[in-house]
Order: sequence, then C-alpha cells, then structure tokens
Amino acid sequence: MGSSRQSGQKTVGDNRRPAKQTRRKTENMATTAMPSRDDFAALLNETLGGENEGFEGRVVTGTVTAIENDHAVIDVGLKSEGRVPLREFAAPGQKAELNVGDKVEVYVDRVENHQGEAMLSRDRARREAAWDKLETEFTAGNRVEGVIFGRVKGGFTVDLGGAVAFLPGSQVDIRPVRDVTPLMDIPQPFQILKMDRRRGNIVVSRRAILEETRAEQRSGLIQSLAEGQVVEGVVKNITDYGAFVDLGGIDGLLHVTDISYKRVNHPSEVINIGDTVRVQIIRINRDTQRISLGMKQLEADPWEGAGAKYPVGGVFRGRVTNITEYGAFVELEAGIEGLVHVSEMSWTKKNVHPGKIVSTSQEVDVAVLEVDEDKRRISLGLKQAQANPWSAFFEQNPVGTEVEGEVKNATEFGLFIGLDGDVDGMVHMSDIAWGVTGEEALNLHRKGETVRAVVLDVDVEKERISLGMKQLERGGVAKGGASGGVNKNETVTVTVLEVRDGGLEVQVGDDGATGFIKRTDLGRDRDEQRPERFQVGQKFDALVIGFDRSKKPNFSIKALQLHEEKQAVAQYGSSDSGASLGDILGEALKLKGDR
Repeated sequence: MGSSRQSGQKTVGDNRRPAKQTRRKTENMATTAMPSRDDFAALLNETLGGENEGFEGRVVTGTVTAIENDHAVIDVGLKSEGRVPLREFAAPGQKAELNVGDKVEVYVDRVENHQGEAMLSRDRARREAAWDKLETEFTAGNRVEGVIFGRVKGGFTVDLGGAVAFLPGSQVDIRPVRDVTPLMDIPQPFQILKMDRRRGNIVVSRRAILEETRAEQRSGLIQSLAEGQVVEGVVKNITDYGAFVDLGGIDGLLHVTDISYKRVNHPSEVINIGDTVRVQIIRINRDTQRISLGMKQLEADPWEGAGAKYPVGGVFRGRVTNITEYGAFVELEAGIEGLVHVSEMSWTKKNVHPGKIVSTSQEVDVAVLEVDEDKRRISLGLKQAQANPWSAFFEQNPVGTEVEGEVKNATEFGLFIGLDGDVDGMVHMSDIAWGVTGEEALNLHRKGETVRAVVLDVDVEKERISLGMKQLERGGVAKGGASGGVNKNETVTVTVLEVRDGGLEVQVGDDGATGFIKRTDLGRDRDEQRPERFQVGQKFDALVIGFDRSKKPNFSIKALQLHEEKQAVAQYGSSDSGASLGDILGEALKLKGDR
C-alpha cells in the first residue's frame, strides 16, 4: 500500500497550476507558519481538484484487499486505502465473516487522516443505509426487524440493521418482564414509535406488535364464540370483584355475583388461580371485545318455586350471612337469602344497630313477610317469629290493673316506665299527681326510681301502653265511673281528704268521686286562697268546673261564689236600683237563712 497511484491514474504533476499562481501561493506559505497536516490535506484536495470531490460523507463500495490485526484493509478508489475494525462487519453477538476480495459498502468520513489513510466506517455505512430504509418503513407504518443487544437506563438497545434504537422497558411485552435475557440476540419484529434523524433518536416497541397480534387472535376467537355457549377456561387472575378466565387467547370476566347463587364474599372462597373451570358465556361485546362469564348459570336456579316453598307467614330457620346498618341478611338455603329490615328485628329494641341483636353465622328463626320471585327478594321478620310482648302484656294486665316498674326515661310530656315483658308504658304528665302542674309533676320523680301505676289503655298495633299514677292516690275511682255521677256546673258538698300546698284533695259524699281544688280556686279574695285555713274532714260546697284527662272532676269555691253573686244580683237588685252589692247579698243570705 503506497501513496502513488497505479498506471493510468492521474498524478499530482498531471494537474499542475499555472506557474505564476503556484509561485504566489508558495510566497504566501513562506510568510505564514508551518502548515499542519490538515492544511496540507486541504491543499492536496485543492490541488487534486475533482478527483476526491464528493467522496466525504458518502457511502461507497470498496474491495477488501487484506485482513490485518482484526482490521480489514479496504480500497475505495482513493489515493490511499482505509482500515475498518472487523467487529463492524459482524452482527451483535456474532463473529465477522469477511474474506479478501469481498465487496463491501463503507462510509467515507475523511479522504485522508494524519497517517495518510482514508477514514472509513462500516457502522456508519450501515447506519446511513438503515436510516434511509427505516424512514421509508416508518412513513408507511410497517414493522421493522431488529435485535435486542444491550441494556441502558430505562430500557434496552436494539440494532435495526445498523441503526441503534431505544426500547423502553414498558414496551418490551404486554405484561412486565423480569428477565429479558431470552429475548436478546434474537431477530424479531418491532414497531417504530418515533424517530429523529437529526438527533439520531429512534424509539421502538415490541409490545405494539404483540398487542396487534393478540388483537387479531382475539378478533378471530371472539367471532367463534356465541352467547349461551358453554366453554372451559383457566383462571388467570382473581380480584375483589371477580376472576379473569383465559378462554384460549381471550379473557372473560367472571363476576363475583355470577360465581354461585349463594353469597360469595370473595372469589377466592370458591376458585383459585390456575383452576380449570366450566363457564357459560353470558354476554359478548364485539366492539370492545369484552366477554362476561357465569358459573351459577350452569346450576339449578333455587329461586324457581320459591314462593311455594316459602309461603308468606311461614316460619323458617336460617343463618345470618351479613349484617348492615339497615338490617341483616339471612340465608334460608344455598342461593336464597332474605333481608330482615332493622324495623322487623325486635318488638322492643328500637333504633338499635342490627349487630347488637344478631351476629354473623348465628342461626335464627324468621317469618316470611313477602316473596318476589322476579326480583329474587324475600322480606323476613325476626320479631314476627317471636311472641308479641305487647299482646302478652295486654292479656296479663287488662285496663285497671295495678303495675310496678322503674322510671326508664323522663321527657317533656311524661315518664316512661319499664314493665314486665321488656315493654315500656308511658305516664302522661297530667296523670302523675293531683293538684300540681305537669312540669311540677315531672320533677317529683327521677330516672331509676321504682313507681306504681294503673293501666289506663293498651294499643297493641301502635305498641303503646298508657299508665296513670295519680289514679292510685287516696279516694281511687268512684262508683259509677270516674266522674262519680256529678255534672259540670253542678254544686256539690265535698269533704276535705288532704291539705296540700297546691290546694285541697276532696271527695263528694262518703264514697263519691275524688277531685282537687287548686289554691287559686279556694276563694275569690287572696286571703281566702290559703289551703291551711281548711282542715281534713271539713265539709263545704263547691262548683264542678270540669274534668281532667281521666274523667276526674275539678272543683272550685271561687267559681261557686261568683255564680251565687251573679244569681243574687239578677234576683234581688239591678244596676239602677241604687242598692249596694252588700245590701243585695245581705238580703239574699237573709232569705236563704229564713228558708
């Protein structure tokens, strides 16, 4: 290998410049510093003229003239040959197969370097050729073939026939791949996602090829399936809401509600990953390629004939499967569950969470309240399967029965008393005591106190028991009814039974009705409204002014006085007679005494 050309080729002397021009150039060089090799190469190219013009930056065909020290010596028709490493002629992971005399394409980087050799590159030749081809394939949207040969941060490097592309880790496969070694150094198809020749960037995807292939397979498979068809598949994945079953290239969803007619809280209770299951295709959406599967559809439907099997009013034994805030679900048999609403759980416990009445897996007796086979619903009652404590109380304690209980709660309108049978009765504020206001009566008793009362009324349907406490006070209920036979606005003679701060408790006759005279009704004048001026056993006349809630009469001395004055004025005087009220009353009293 030398610097001279073979016979027939041009030499430096064959392309001489005019003597004057050459002399001027030599004088200019003498006035400057010693030229570098690059300057010399530039001068040489200028001297050689068009012989080397257009070689640099091009891919040309050369001949292998020798193989020395892992390098190939290649002649591309320049004045000097170039040397290219043998590894540039080998595919990734393979050995180069190159012989003397082989024709190869190389990229001319420079015509001559400082050693006088042409700078050639097989890699760049392959890269330039590859880029041209890849741009064509990328524009057409075609697949390209490549080889994964290295790892980099975030992914892998791929050789696309000379051009190096980046394969992101997320684009290797449809699912995450832990070990990519089996995929390396194997020619396989890729899809170009992005390429920038100026920056030398290419991004490819293997996943896009797999998804496209799978989509083609799914499309063909889904066309062969039909709704109602029974197929076998393998459980691939289990979630909280169901399981995905592989039907041989396409997945179907087996929802948790379609696994069994009985309650299934989680799919893993029935199936496991890897199990082969027999399922029925419920629905196929060919647009989205989604398939819904079912297992329970292959079993006998327990709801057929449920209305006849569980008639309304029947009592059956079941197991509590689930408890919510609004009630509890009870399984009567596998696949048939009914709801016991919170309002149907207890006769006596109101506004209580169902979990405080029953527990999961507990066996209970329930009554069937309603059955709807179409909607697959059964309404159950827990309390209906037990004796009604309100009916039992009424049977054992008719109206007028005296009972005893503990004050459970005091409200603004009365007291709630706990009674036998775990039921409550209410004493209205007006039935607590005689002669005091309702507010005052409520303050007479405290929560937890044991009291006695009489049953006034029992309403089984509304679950209400009305009680009275003042009805047990001395005098009781008079013969002939609570009113004792007296009428409103009637004047009667009463006997003082008890003197209180609030007034007098009195009784009509010896065994008549008992009633109360308030302090303000003891007289018209303030001085007369003093209960202490009366004594037990004292008798006097009073006017019946009305009856309380329990039909007991209320009396008033003040009302009687006003009534008598009105009658006296009407009978013995007038507004224009000139007589004073004292004269009129005196005359009236005198006549009454004479009689």
